[in-house]
Amino acid sequence: MNKFGKEKIPFLFIIDFELENAFVFPISDLDKENVHFKINHKQEQILTKEIKFRKTPVNFNIYKKSFDYVNEEIKKGNSYLTNLTFPTEININLSLEEIFIFSNAKYKLLFKNEFVVFSPETFVKIEDGIISSYPMKGTIDAGIPNAKEILLNDEKELAEHITIVDLIRNDLSIVAKNVYVDKFRYIEKIKTNEKELFQVSSKIVGELEQNYNEKIGEIIFSLLPAGSISGAPKKKTIEIIKSAEIDNRGFYTGVFGIFDGNNLDSAVMIRFIENKNGKLIYRSGGGITYLSDVNLEYQELIDKVYVPII
Repeated sequence: MNKFGKEKIPFLFIIDFELENAFVFPISDLDKENVHFKINHKQEQILTKEIKFRKTPVNFNIYKKSFDYVNEEIKKGNSYLTNLTFPTEININLSLEEIFIFSNAKYKLLFKNEFVVFSPETFVKIEDGIISSYPMKGTIDAGIPNAKEILLNDEKELAEHITIVDLIRNDLSIVAKNVYVDKFRYIEKIKTNEKELFQVSSKIVGELEQNYNEKIGEIIFSLLPAGSISGAPKKKTIEIIKSAEIDNRGFYTGVFGIFDGNNLDSAVMIRFIENKNGKLIYRSGGGITYLSDVNLEYQELIDKVYVPII
């Protein structure tokens, strides 16, 4: 990444959550690698057939066991916020390629026939030496009366969001100067095959050194894993995640992005479907704090299993 950045060669990068596997492709090589992406692409293709979508979430008691473990770690003071995720097996009458083509999302990635991502969450952007991060924390069914007010006034959601904004501000300070919160808790609407959701984000910005393009790899890896899908404090919370979750995340909640020769845009790989031995596995979850209710968190995990195709 540093080499391509220094030479200003456009490239795509894909990095897993555990920081054990990564791919870096010059844009010119993507077709032969069978890797496709779209960033801030206006959806033009309409799906004409009815979607048949069934999800089989993890058993509540299995989820509760992990939730209780996380809750105990929070009570001990080892974490203030832990992002707990689980796999859900799904059945859908669409291929991964069709999901990639017809999904309406800010960031889309199809990696061979192994996984597809349709993420609404920006990881970081770099434009003219300014780095910005957009952590997303807080989700609610937009169909609920006064949904925006409920979401913005929820004590648990506010505490969770503040924790992550503070974490991201500290992370950016590792690689940038003059870091500050530019926007705090703004709402975006996500349309899915089942319902509409409101999600809350913030924007934190900072200034990079003049030769930042020569250190693109160092900058990105210094910020990983993303704070919004790990927790705080990050190092200890990642240890808790590895003990609480039933398997490794792999590329789920990793990041992917593009450097165009001057600027960079990237996404957190949430809203993720993986092809595992012919079975489609959807990963989802949410942030656990001392205010969390196990039933509500379990329902949020299920609500986040969707495709953004109307």
